[in-house]
Amino acid sequence: MGRIKNLNKWANAHTYYPLDLVRIALGTFLFIKGIDIMQSFKTLSELIEPIQHLTGGMAAIHYVIPAHFVGGVLIVFGLLTRWAVLAQIPILIGAVLINFLGEMNTTNLILSATVLLLCIFFLFYGSGKHSADYYLEMQN
Repeated sequence: MGRIKNLNKWANAHTYYPLDLVRIALGTFLFIKGIDIMQSFKTLSELIEPIQHLTGGMAAIHYVIPAHFVGGVLIVFGLLTRWAVLAQIPILIGAVLINFLGEMNTTNLILSATVLLLCIFFLFYGSGKHSADYYLEMQN
């Protein structure tokens, strides 16, 4: 717990509006990607087809869409950012692995790797000073 407080203090001292815009863009992208996945559910089913018969394979399909919806909104507002990003990381690791195990699509690989790196950054950085987390923390 002390380590997270230290990270929050450092992030609040080094917060900048461009980082907040990156956080908001990341959340918006994840939310829109959730809508895209929901509209092309057949494509997602085809991607996850090799693991569909494993335990939890179908649960993985039903995890991705709500995680992107809820996580995207939470990241945009900066509320529970670390938890929301933590929920995205397994999905993004899977997205990167799908490009290596299946058909290689360099655009999707670069996009998913970039979003994964941004999520790892915000996992350590947190939501910053211009967020709902900071506002609620200051109310106490």
